[in-house]
Amino acid sequence: MKQQPSSTTLTERELDRLIEMAWEDRTPFEAIQSQFGLSESAVITIMRQQLTPNGWRRWRARVQGRATKHAVLSAVTDSRFKSSRQRQVSHNKISKR
Repeated sequence: MKQQPSSTTLTERELDRLIEMAWEDRTPFEAIQSQFGLSESAVITIMRQQLTPNGWRRWRARVQGRATKHAVLSAVTDSRFKSSRQRQVSHNKISKR
């Protein structure tokens, strides 16, 4: 069985990025797993260790049941931001009006 990284094996920079991704509404746990190799339960454990008790309760209430935190439940097909005025190709130029 492959051992998952813990908060002690992550660098401070990786830990900051992990917490940032966990707070973002549109970043699914699957993205965190692919980048850091951490399951949802491991992320929850790390967040519990790193956040204050009040911060932990706010994060947990925010994440629990949120469809966008799970790629399967999310209706978002392309989670990258793309302006509606951006063209498909042609060097991202906006046409003159």
